[in-house]
Amino acid sequence: MEQHFMQETNQESNAEITARVEKSIQKKFHQTLWSKFAKAVITYELIQPEDKIAVCISGGKDSLLMAKLFQEMKRHDKFPFELVFLTMDPGYSEENRNMIERNVAALSIPLTIFETNIFNSVYHVQKNACYLCARMRRGHLYKQAQDLGCNKIALGHHFDDVIETNLMSMLYGGQIRTMMPKLHSDNFPGMEIIRPMYLIREKEIIRWRDENDLHFLQCACRFTDTSTPEGNSSKRQEIKKLIAELKKINPQIEMNIFRSMENVDLNAVIKMKYAHQEYHFLDFYNQ
Repeated sequence: MEQHFMQETNQESNAEITARVEKSIQKKFHQTLWSKFAKAVITYELIQPEDKIAVCISGGKDSLLMAKLFQEMKRHDKFPFELVFLTMDPGYSEENRNMIERNVAALSIPLTIFETNIFNSVYHVQKNACYLCARMRRGHLYKQAQDLGCNKIALGHHFDDVIETNLMSMLYGGQIRTMMPKLHSDNFPGMEIIRPMYLIREKEIIRWRDENDLHFLQCACRFTDTSTPEGNSSKRQEIKKLIAELKKINPQIEMNIFRSMENVDLNAVIKMKYAHQEYHFLDFYNQ
């Protein structure tokens, strides 16, 4: 079942909220949000003429800000591209579903929403339920975006997500692996993931949210069934705390983690993989 939600009621009130939010992006948060968004798009060549992009909205602060930044970019009209604002309902509670609908109406985001039963499918899974849920959600988003004629899906991962993923890969995964600004899909030929929030700091997203008195979903998982993050002891939360502690010693720690993925010296790597091929430093040592 597919539904379309547009701004229908409280026209004046929603129009005022939209105007305030858009003005804040254009003025107060121009440097920290809009400029960083535009820089990522240009630096990593995330958008091409004639792209049709599914802007994936989870209902949280990151994805809804991303939607507004895409709308701002569309208004600049530098080259033709299309946007579809897409939400998958994996089995949200009525309260959480209603919150998403109210927010997109207030922000003048024309949302397309489709339903799945993913939460029910993974509810009784004992091991790696979060990983399985994430994979299933990504697959459904790819399929729906492809059915709508899109060639890219945009996700709202930001700078802090990137550096946290870097550390998680090293400390918990035993590998050096970063969250890429764009990525070809292995299972959906012709589809790409793009991450245009790549250079935006989470603290600036929070400032924008609070400045505009906006209230978004923070956790809508069926396992917690809550809109608050309390009690979340995930590995990502552990990494957030670790980075915060390291920052007390070195204020540059966050940028150094980020830049480390841009400054990999292959002459000082014991083993590496490229294009599914594995290489060892001994392969080249005596050449």
